[in-house]
Amino acid sequence: MTIDIVDLTDEAYSDLSPVQMAMVRAAQRQKNAALTAAEREKQELYFQLVCNNTARNSFYACACERIDAETESKVEAIRSDLNYQLAYEALGSEGNEYGPYRYPENPNYTLSPSQRFLVVRNYYMQATDDPQARLDAYAMDTLARQYLGEFYATLYDLLASYCSS
Repeated sequence: MTIDIVDLTDEAYSDLSPVQMAMVRAAQRQKNAALTAAEREKQELYFQLVCNNTARNSFYACACERIDAETESKVEAIRSDLNYQLAYEALGSEGNEYGPYRYPENPNYTLSPSQRFLVVRNYYMQATDDPQARLDAYAMDTLARQYLGEFYATLYDLLASYCSS
């Protein structure tokens, strides 16, 4: 498989952990699937136009442009998500004498406040799909109050907004 979803030097590519490599491969498969689906959609449209004797119509060119734009948007979303996952995984790959950094078992106090916010937010977003249970658990988290400081209220408001929608 040719990997072109992310631009990495050979040195940076060889420094990826097995988990990060799996993320890159999964993103590459998603990108390849999106490109294949777009080509299939354009081919089916072309065959429909041929069957209706309208293959030389300008509609096909406009439809191809639309399909290409949608596909590029999907690929960019996959690329952006991969970059975020790689950066987040790199944050969690370090550790101390108590093991790898992981909230709430072994929080990383060397992170900036905004990075701490992301770590705690991701922890609660992955904990459960029920917004109210997520908010209740966060409200009882005394470590988060101390760990996040002034960002505690911001995250509380964010989690509460999911309950009202």
